[in-house]
Amino acid sequence: MTKKSFILFTILILCIGLMMTGCPKKTVMKEEPSVKKEEAAKVEAERAAKGREAEAAKKELEKSLVAKKEPGIEGVVFESSLLKDIRFDFDKYDIRPGDAALLKGNAALLMKYHSVKIQIEGHCDERGTVEYNLALGERRANSTKNYLVSIGISPERISTISYGKEKPSDPGHNEEAWTKNRRAHTIITAK
Repeated sequence: MTKKSFILFTILILCIGLMMTGCPKKTVMKEEPSVKKEEAAKVEAERAAKGREAEAAKKELEKSLVAKKEPGIEGVVFESSLLKDIRFDFDKYDIRPGDAALLKGNAALLMKYHSVKIQIEGHCDERGTVEYNLALGERRANSTKNYLVSIGISPERISTISYGKEKPSDPGHNEEAWTKNRRAHTIITAK
């Protein structure tokens, strides 16, 4: 046998050997049907529980809605006792720590209802000029909006308006009334 024949014969033997051994077969493990059924039942039970919770929360929100007598800038608006007002110190528009907690509660509610849009109204007490109070009310509304945006609420869901001193919640002319009137009030513009 020549060297060339020997090399061809060796290659032929190797090819035949590889073809005979082939690729190893994969071992397929099948899950028991009872495990799949249990997992599917668990997932379905969790989905149903979330659906019931969402429906209960939706009913709670709908029960809290009251149409506001005068329309807002976004059309018909609704008051909700679930959305809390925040207060401001005299001539200030920064969010106080206690009010930040109230806004976090408002944000948690808004995160449950992704289609709800809100309008934040900035209000002032009766002291100061109309122009000054409109500007201060706008800063208060925007400060509230910015805080909500910073904790995850989409800015497209929030509109703002300033009423300055034009819509007091307490018509009194003393410090107690003024404290109540320095506020940011949140209303729902769409469900």
